[in-house]
Amino acid sequence: MYPWQSGSDGREETQQLHLNPHSGRWLPDHSRLQHHVGSAIAYNVWQYCEASGDAEFLHTKGAEMLLQISRFWADSATWDDRLGRHRIKGVVGPDEYHDAYPDAAGPGLDDNAYTNVTAAWVLARTLEVLRSLPEPRRRELDERTGLDGGELEEWEDVSRTLYVPFHNGVISQFEGYGELAELDWRGYRRRYGDIRRLDRILEAEGDSVNRYQASKQADVLMLGYLFSPAELQGVFRRLGLDLDERIWRRTVDHYLHRTSHGSTLSGLVHGRVLARARRADAWKFCQEALQADIADIQGGTTGEGIHLGAMAGTLDLVQRGLTGLETRGGALWLDPVPLPELSSYGFTLRYHGHWGVRLRLEHGLLEIAVPSSGRSPIEVHLPDRTVRLQPGETDRLVLPY
Repeated sequence: MYPWQSGSDGREETQQLHLNPHSGRWLPDHSRLQHHVGSAIAYNVWQYCEASGDAEFLHTKGAEMLLQISRFWADSATWDDRLGRHRIKGVVGPDEYHDAYPDAAGPGLDDNAYTNVTAAWVLARTLEVLRSLPEPRRRELDERTGLDGGELEEWEDVSRTLYVPFHNGVISQFEGYGELAELDWRGYRRRYGDIRRLDRILEAEGDSVNRYQASKQADVLMLGYLFSPAELQGVFRRLGLDLDERIWRRTVDHYLHRTSHGSTLSGLVHGRVLARARRADAWKFCQEALQADIADIQGGTTGEGIHLGAMAGTLDLVQRGLTGLETRGGALWLDPVPLPELSSYGFTLRYHGHWGVRLRLEHGLLEIAVPSSGRSPIEVHLPDRTVRLQPGETDRLVLPY
């Protein structure tokens, strides 16, 4: 298990109390239950190897990290005879507002959808990596970690049977989410104006955000940040579940109307999701993130330290979100967003050892230039075609919109 906040020796060092400046009270902090951080690390290992082609890392440190994270998830899952599914209980998802059920004696939620879906993805990717390892490396890894065939069978089973709750035709943030009360969003905005830190407002009133369908930041929608629609549908199919475009759009709309954006990262995630699901609305979230520290939109948090993750995220939103840039299956995938606010923009990237691959978008055109080298050609997938560019080649492509 990777810690939510790590000490210098790797131990969990997440604070156990935090101050609500609205009420002056110190409150329990259960952030350490965000075990989904392990899936994020596994995702980064996979993405790094897809983008770099670094097979040596994947076959050594990367494979061992994936293995141990998968081992943690398999050990965390428990079988439920009634559901005929595995469940992961007692966690906190990316939405830090919800850390317990209303009036519960202890912290933790069951079957956070983001946690369960990403855990299923990690288990499936790990099995894929282990099958692809050269035989000497596989034997060495088995001996080093004590891995056996029984564990692999368990991982295969858990990766196909983790429970994902639904309510009213949308993915539930966690089991029981749909039974929570609806918040009077209009009333709270009228009374307080800025309600990004809704948790603090409610606690100062003697209430708890755990009682409401109200999120601090993207949780279920983080799945649309990490995975393209095709990838996400594939993970759900593996789980024996249908996730068509209508279900996902309903899910996006449901949580958009119930999120206060109490984290500067929330707008970036929603911008990325909307770049894929409702593109015309993506730009306003990018602008909000750009203003996060310039305007101190959270009302004083910038004085405690700038939001470096949000700053990096704005760049990432332009580079990968608006271009639909993905690295998977040994190819670059591009699905650019038509945004009238940006007449043109471009950047360079490094991909599979190619230094300085240039992308430029303007007026419905995409220009790709691959620098001269002795490396292999690059395969580029667009929504309506696939092109193959040799080193030293430049191509100008008309986009299908």
